[in-house]
Amino acid sequence: MRAVVLERAGENPRVEEIPRPRPLAGEVLVRVHGCGVCHSDLHVIKGEVPFPLPCVLGHEIAGTIEELGPGVSGWEAGDRVACAFIMPCGGCRQCVRGRDDLCETFFASNRLRGTLYDGTTRLARADGTPLAMYSMAGLAEYAVVPATDVFAVPETIELASAAVLGCAVFTAYGAVARTAAVTVGDRVAVVAAGGVGLNIVALARVFGASQVIAVDVSAEKLATARALGATDVVDASVEDPVARVRELTGGDGVDVAFEALGRPRTLEAAFKMARDGGSVVAVGIGAGAAAAEIEITHLVRRAIRLLGSYGARTRADMPRVIALAAAGAIDLGA
Repeated sequence: MRAVVLERAGENPRVEEIPRPRPLAGEVLVRVHGCGVCHSDLHVIKGEVPFPLPCVLGHEIAGTIEELGPGVSGWEAGDRVACAFIMPCGGCRQCVRGRDDLCETFFASNRLRGTLYDGTTRLARADGTPLAMYSMAGLAEYAVVPATDVFAVPETIELASAAVLGCAVFTAYGAVARTAAVTVGDRVAVVAAGGVGLNIVALARVFGASQVIAVDVSAEKLATARALGATDVVDASVEDPVARVRELTGGDGVDVAFEALGRPRTLEAAFKMARDGGSVVAVGIGAGAAAAEIEITHLVRRAIRLLGSYGARTRADMPRVIALAAAGAIDLGA
């Protein structure tokens, strides 16, 4: 099969022909119809986030089931599926308590070593050189995925477009529904209107936010945010975003400020947008050991909640995300 292989950080990935993988016990082989390209992939390519190399990136896919590994039931070849970037093992302490967004096996095996849960990768070159897997290594024609991370996609959803459900939408859902618990009447700001940020905008409206303020430096992205439900937009390239958000909220600030880029300056700005007693939800992954300066006294005296949100809870939330897309609440073509 063809796969996009990153040999070294700082180099462009290249398309290579490698042997097609086979699923082992508890796994499924998916023929990939679509794979999203995420900023997290770019972090690895640029060497800003450490990951074993050579590797195959791509961590949000949709496709059809090609083959079932031993012990897997309930699926048939040809079934339409989508897979999230967090692939829960189902048996670690966090998975058992319902927090598979914190799956210990996923982080220890896949994110640190680039393997699946038996400690080996399913990918290798013809000469036997192993290729690390970033999640399911979806930038390829076929991908092996743990059966715990396979979810049915109805015929009403265009299959290739459904790939973004597994990260861009999935991550936004976790931030809005789980971490922030946005509810009717909330006022929110979304700093950085990229793939995740735009979906935070859309989902905040779905969950009842009365005011959604999108902040970016791109007029095109802000226009898209408007189309997805933002009530207000702020162009941070021409005005002070903190002052403008404060002005738009009558001086109070927002109930929830989301940061979806992972840069110190944008997180610091989001922190200053939150009202007294409000929340700041950090969603974007930073480069390397990037750190933001947060005013401690303001954090304490104003009772600001500073929360991290990496994704959603795969087994519980992927069906909900797919249902929202099927109902038209999420625009996969935006």
